[in-house]
Amino acid sequence: MGKDRLVTLHLDIAYEERLIVRDLNVSMPNGQITALVGANGSGKSTILKTLARILKPKHGSVLLDGESIHKQSTKEVAKQLAILPQNPTAPDGLTVAELVGYGRYPHQKGFGSLTEEDRKIIHSVIEVTGMSAFADRPVDQLSGGQRQRAWIAMALAQQTDIVLLDEPTTFLDMAHQLEVLKLLERLKEQEGRTIIMVVHDLNHATRYAQHVVAIKNGKVVAEGSPNEVVTPEVLREVFGIEADIVEDPRTGTPLCLPYELALA
Repeated sequence: MGKDRLVTLHLDIAYEERLIVRDLNVSMPNGQITALVGANGSGKSTILKTLARILKPKHGSVLLDGESIHKQSTKEVAKQLAILPQNPTAPDGLTVAELVGYGRYPHQKGFGSLTEEDRKIIHSVIEVTGMSAFADRPVDQLSGGQRQRAWIAMALAQQTDIVLLDEPTTFLDMAHQLEVLKLLERLKEQEGRTIIMVVHDLNHATRYAQHVVAIKNGKVVAEGSPNEVVTPEVLREVFGIEADIVEDPRTGTPLCLPYELALA
């Protein structure tokens, strides 16, 4: 599959003088789903925002295709990488099709209006995300799962190979969580997209991601396949819990069964 396109080198990230992430060296495998996991406040979302060029590192680099992402123009980066932040909001009355149209901005010249090619792509990603029936519906009138799929469609309209998502299933019920995760799985399998997501639910990470990065206090504790990362020892260190790990009877992936807090 070739060299990984998105890599961090000795990355330090700080809010003012407070260091959140220190000496981060990770490589995001091409064409796979990577899950960033860790306790609240561990630095997961901070790392994702820095990978997306929203935050600037204090030291070190994020490399996209071997070049520092912070030395590339916003428009160039947006042609290669899309980010869906946590709990995005759309202006009142904006329809799904209009929202998705914003994803074409990086490809437009000047103040150009949508081209025929843009419209084809918008139609295609609305179809892929199962939102055709809602194209003319205002985003603020959709259910949580539908709204999340509309935002994912907007990210896909950018036509980037790399998609970053910050807790894409937060506040969704179980059916809508599955809906979003299955969609991401299809994008990886059918279109070869590289997906990097911050995940709250460990069992979602083990089932849908091929690569897991466990983070504590801004440092990588473990990185690798779900079987390599989701172990009782790592969970004790990263989350402060005692857990049994069993094999999922359907998928063979590890299932985490937490049963008590780890003793300090």
